[in-house]
Amino acid sequence: MPAVKNNDIPKTTHLFIKNMVCPRCIKVIRDEFTGLGLDIRSINLGEVVVSGNISSDEMNRVQKVLEENGFELLEDKRARLIEQIKLEIIQMVNEDHTEGRESLTARLKKAVNQDYVYISTLFSSVENITIEQFYILQKIEKVKELLKYNELSLSEIAWRLGYSSVQHLSSQFRKVTGLTPTQFKSAGMRSGAGGHHDHTS
Repeated sequence: MPAVKNNDIPKTTHLFIKNMVCPRCIKVIRDEFTGLGLDIRSINLGEVVVSGNISSDEMNRVQKVLEENGFELLEDKRARLIEQIKLEIIQMVNEDHTEGRESLTARLKKAVNQDYVYISTLFSSVENITIEQFYILQKIEKVKELLKYNELSLSEIAWRLGYSSVQHLSSQFRKVTGLTPTQFKSAGMRSGAGGHHDHTS
């Protein structure tokens, strides 16, 4: 049986992208990359794999369309790792955890295949907040979103996001926002507040 030659293996280019945090982002990037004539092999939050090598001219066009749409190409390995951590946390927060929850530490170690002490130190040194603080901020943003939808009770929101009690959720919410969930919900109803929130803030 003949050996497989290196040039018989299809070449691909992996692109790591900052701020690609939601399904809409995937659609935007898919449309833009297709418009550039790139053959997308796979696309996930934070990463796109395209066929072949990308020329410097093509890469300049990629960077331009990414910047125009609020994204950023990540070329530094440490920046890629931090973005991967953020995306994993955002994905974790958006999952329904009523059937059980994996710990943050275990989830991230498995996702990035790195020692937790290392990634925690790296994240803190670059972002100026800890991984745990970022996780809490994302959870509070999700609580705000669910309060605005007005489809779940506070106890259901607490259960879905893995809080030990409504009191725990309310205490953390007030510490971050300065308001209780009830006050936030009332203010939103009075002002008609709603709309998009920024996962990466």
